[in-house]
Amino acid sequence: MSVLTSPKTYAALAAFHAVDAVACGMQVAPVKKTLDDVGVPENIRPVFPVVKVAAAVGLASVGRFPALARLTTAMLTLYFVLAVGAHVRVRDKVVNGLPAAVFLALFAAMTVKGPARTR
Repeated sequence: MSVLTSPKTYAALAAFHAVDAVACGMQVAPVKKTLDDVGVPENIRPVFPVVKVAAAVGLASVGRFPALARLTTAMLTLYFVLAVGAHVRVRDKVVNGLPAAVFLALFAAMTVKGPARTR
């Protein structure tokens, strides 16, 4: 089992997305600034907490529903392709788009590998 396939990795990322959902819902200053910088309209922003909660649930399902967890990593790969694209579109500083690029690479690799098989 590698770090990419470990249930602990899925659990940690699920927790991260749950906290991120709250941060997006409350529109904490750094999140609001990033969304402003990439030009996300105000009427679209309520979708982000829902997407992040769904991601957290999908990732947390790895033990019981590994196929759902893998689908979730695939959808998060698409999400981060769009996020990186948004940063590129507005010619944002590389350092601002770097977290999205790292998550893109991480979730793409996790999708390819899939979760570890549990017995």
